[in-house]
Amino acid sequence: MSDLSRTIEALLFLSPQPVALADLVEATEASEGQVAEAIDLLREDLAEGRRGVVLREVGGGFSLASDPASEAAARRLLAKPRTPPLTQAQAETLAIVAYLQPVSRPEVARIRGVSSESAVQTLAERGLIEAAGAGTVVRDTVGDRALWRLTGERRFERQGASRSTSQAPEGSLR
Repeated sequence: MSDLSRTIEALLFLSPQPVALADLVEATEASEGQVAEAIDLLREDLAEGRRGVVLREVGGGFSLASDPASEAAARRLLAKPRTPPLTQAQAETLAIVAYLQPVSRPEVARIRGVSSESAVQTLAERGLIEAAGAGTVVRDTVGDRALWRLTGERRFERQGASRSTSQAPEGSLR
């Protein structure tokens, strides 16, 4: 496969809609003939039955699609419910817990300047934070006895955060 074919494959992978030949010519800064030749090479390489992805000519352009032989597996994967991304309030709360753990919900609310009950509850339900344990539970003035901490680095990472809380910048939120 040529460098141009690889570039076109990348462009088609990135595009959610079919890409017209003229747009590929413009993006790659190659001639129409070179792009057409690269598409032919890509079409051979991505022929049905050879790879998990095939090249389709659809709607006046080119698009990548899953090989029909993979349809059943793709349907099973896509049928799984997806966890929605964190809201801004949840992300802020998670960051505060990561920096200050263990930390109480009222302390999180004080830092954020708004109630954090819903964000803490959602993060706990998702398994991203947990009560820090009986040995670290304290009674605060609002009546919330739990101190919160991250449940584990792996779940924290899946939400797009650093690999480790030790990578967080130093500073004090208290």
